[in-house]
Amino acid sequence: MSIEPAPDRLLRQLRLERNGVPIYVQIRDQILQAMRAGLIGSGERLPTMRQVAVALRVDLNTVRHAYDELERLGALTLEPGRGSFVSELPDSPQAGRDTALSLAAEVLLQAKAAGVDPAELAHALTSLIERGETQ
Repeated sequence: MSIEPAPDRLLRQLRLERNGVPIYVQIRDQILQAMRAGLIGSGERLPTMRQVAVALRVDLNTVRHAYDELERLGALTLEPGRGSFVSELPDSPQAGRDTALSLAAEVLLQAKAAGVDPAELAHALTSLIERGETQ
């Protein structure tokens, strides 16, 4: 039984949805989720940007944007000529804000598609938080 390399494991997991969330954000967030879930660990090589672009059928610059964001967050290190490697999982306040904004954008798009007023959605979220129903 052979162990699947990290780049192949990650490529199998990546999926794009037509939910209005920018493609680079979807790629960035899915890689961060894979890191948090232990699918890929510190020091492991990520698939090349070209591999991701071909697998997802997107423009190479879109993937580059996602990888640049991950590097900015400290989640990966780009080593010219060698590849992209997982750093430590970012625990910065900015990483949390970026993830929260991405989730909020996705929920707002879903609410809009369902005909839910954004103010009503915000009220519902606040009510859930106040009642401690966030877990």
